[in-house]
Parts: sequence; C-alpha cells; structure tokens
Amino acid sequence: MRTKFFVAILAMALLLSACGPTTINQAAPENLRTLNVSGVGEAYLTPNIAYIYVGVHTEGASASEAVESNKTQTTALIDALKSAGVADKDIRTTNFSIYPSTQYSPEGQPTSTIYMVDNTVYVVVRDLDGLGDLLDSAISAGANSINSIQFDVADKADALKEARAKAVEDAKLQAQQLAEAAGLSLGDIQTINFYDSSPYAYMEGGKGGGGVALDVAAVPIQPGQLTISVTVSLTYTLK
Repeated sequence: MRTKFFVAILAMALLLSACGPTTINQAAPENLRTLNVSGVGEAYLTPNIAYIYVGVHTEGASASEAVESNKTQTTALIDALKSAGVADKDIRTTNFSIYPSTQYSPEGQPTSTIYMVDNTVYVVVRDLDGLGDLLDSAISAGANSINSIQFDVADKADALKEARAKAVEDAKLQAQQLAEAAGLSLGDIQTINFYDSSPYAYMEGGKGGGGVALDVAAVPIQPGQLTISVTVSLTYTLK
C-alpha cells in the first residue's frame, strides 16, 4: 500500500514538471553607450533687502530693575525703527532672556550678583538707501548690539531661471565637444539632474556694546552682489 502511495506521488511530480513554463532564450538588450556631463550656470543679483538683528542688553542689581531698564530701551528702539519706515510685520522679537551673573573680587572671591537682560529683534529692511540712517537711529534709541547685516534679494525667480538655462547650455556644449572628439554623435537625453545653490548673502558685520554711541550713518554700507549658481547633469546616448 505504501509503495503505491509513493508511486502516485512520483507520477504527479513528473506530470507537474512536464507542465511547467518553457524557457526561451532571448537576445540580450543592446548595450547603450552613454555620456554624462555637468554644466554650471550663474546669475548675478543686486541686493534689495536686508535682515538685521538689533538688541538691547541691560544690567541691574535685581531682575526687575534690569527688566524695567531693558523694556524702556527696547520700546524706544522699536519706536525708532517704525519712525524710520520699518513696518510692524518686519519687526519680530527673536530672543528675550534674563540671567544672573556672579561678580568676583580681584582675589577671585564672589562679591555680588547682578542680573542681565537681553532683548533681540529681527528686522527686515526694504529700503537699503536708508539703512545707515536706520542703524544710527536704532543705536541712538538704546540698541547696543547689532549681530549682523545680511543682504538678500526678495525675488530670485528670474535669476534662477537664467542660471538654469546657462547651466543646460554649458552641459550641452561640453557633450557636443566630447562626442565629436571621440568620433561619435549625440543621441537623445536620457536623464536630467540639477542642483540649485542658494546665494550666500554678503555680510557687513557690526557690533556696539555698553551703550557706546556709534556713528554708523557715517560708515558706508555696501550690499555688494549676490550670485546664484546652478549645476545641471545631463546623460546622453551616443551614436
């Protein structure tokens, strides 16, 4: 009985094997020759906007004293910014902090504790011609720290389009030259990859401290020039 069972299993296996898919040898796909090139395009922009961090630092024997002094100076600062033409939407508080600072004698012994308050506002300046006067007004109003001035361009769409077009043309020219040098001709473009680099803004650093008045308006503010760079990679077939 057991022998018949094994014979039946074997017969079924042979039947299934006979009904299995038939392998048909197919020709391997043609090995396409390709050429990959990278092109770079740049566009130049003149800044028309600036971002600045302006702050007020105050100190006092108590936290409330330091805060009250800071509040008065910061209010005057914001009023000065608005009087200079900065819109409410372009003034934003980015930091407000209070912290104690232990004072030490020349011998290194703790003598007292004072409290320090920092209040920083982020300002968008849309009139670069009046930037120097604005900074002078801010410092006169009580600002005693300016972390940086960062120049930018509000709308980069046209410059980005120009840089991309230049990058593609640069890549195409390289591809044509390489193909001709190799005695070949270009086929169709198979892939396109690109990378846009954000322009690095020109930095005009400036810091004031300790309530010292700075004649900022007398210092020329040079926005400089921004560059947008685009890299494009193209892959061609070769004929």
